[in-house]
Formats: sequence, C-alpha cells, structure tokens
Amino acid sequence: MPGTATRYLYLVRHGEALPDESGLTLAGRQQATLLGRRLQDVPFTAVHHGPLPRAAQTARLIHDQLKDVPLLVSEVAGDYVPHFPRRDELPAESADLYLRFLADTTDEERKQGAALARQALDLFTGPVDGEEDRHELVVTHNFLVAWLVRHAMYAPEWRWLGLNHANAALTVIRYAPGRAASVLVSNDMRHLPTELRWTGFPPEEHI
Repeated sequence: MPGTATRYLYLVRHGEALPDESGLTLAGRQQATLLGRRLQDVPFTAVHHGPLPRAAQTARLIHDQLKDVPLLVSEVAGDYVPHFPRRDELPAESADLYLRFLADTTDEERKQGAALARQALDLFTGPVDGEEDRHELVVTHNFLVAWLVRHAMYAPEWRWLGLNHANAALTVIRYAPGRAASVLVSNDMRHLPTELRWTGFPPEEHI
C-alpha cells in the first residue's frame, strides 16, 4: 500500500575533498559546518551517509550541528554508477561523450551499481507510513543525487548523466501521498559564502 504521510528527502553532495579523497579540505569542512547550521532546525529522523571518507566526514560535521539524530552509514548512499546506458538510449549527439566517461566501469561495477540504485529507490523515495511527515538527510555523491533527481522528474534512466551538483549544495525532494514527486530545491548554495560556492564544477560553469 502507498504511504500515508509525506517524505522530505534532503540530498547533499559531500564537501570539497582532498586530492587523494582521504577526507575534506579546509573549505570542505567549512562547507559542511555551514550546511549543518542551515539544517539545524529541521526535524530529521535520520542522517544517512556513504562509507567513503569524504561523505562520512561531511555527515559528521553536519551531524554536529543537529540534535539527537541517528547517524547511519549505508552502502546504498555510496559512490557508484547507478545505470549504465546502452548507446541506443542516449541522444545521438552526446552518446560518444557519455560512453567515454563511463568506459572504465567494469561489468561487476555496473551490476553492483544497478543493484544499489534499485535499493536507493526503495529506501529513500516515496511517501511514508504513519501520520507524521518524515525528514531524512542523505549525504552522498554526485551520481546518487543525480539518480534520485532524475527519478523524481520521471526522466529516463540514462538522464542521471549530465545532472551535476556542487559540493555541499542542497537538493530537497517531496514525496506526498497521491501526488507526483516534486523537486523543491536543487543545487542550492545559499548557506555558503561566495568563495565556498561551486566547488566541484569547472570554472567556466560557475554562475
């Protein structure tokens, strides 16, 4: 049966990472702390995060600003390719670009990524049971944020490609009973000062 209460899903790409991805830069730590302050009054039921250091550290810094919220590590919130497209799924003008981007993905990574992506939809999307709305935070990586946004927009599976999110940017999706999913906020950086915005994007794409 469909859920009876609304889920608000807050999605965050980790803060700026060190070159070896062993943790966050100083800017990345500042980004995470500022985002935590922005979210400190949201009545979260849980903070989920991927197992890699850059996501785990971001989640801990955000969690430090929250009150009595469970902090849960999950492979489902990790960094993986959620869907590897066939050439005939892709627009002809961009197929070569996307297939080159994914060329190093192994068969095992494709299989595991697809399984985790299905689990993410089961775990994180749709209305919830009960009478009270639920607010959940997922601290993850660009690919999963893109996968969940494209799902909320009822876009084809390949369309996670090309949906990019800045470090510590906030995206919020609402899943209300009897209504289509709604992306309320996307790639929002209002909690960050100018010098901490748009990390994770090439300079020519900064706005």
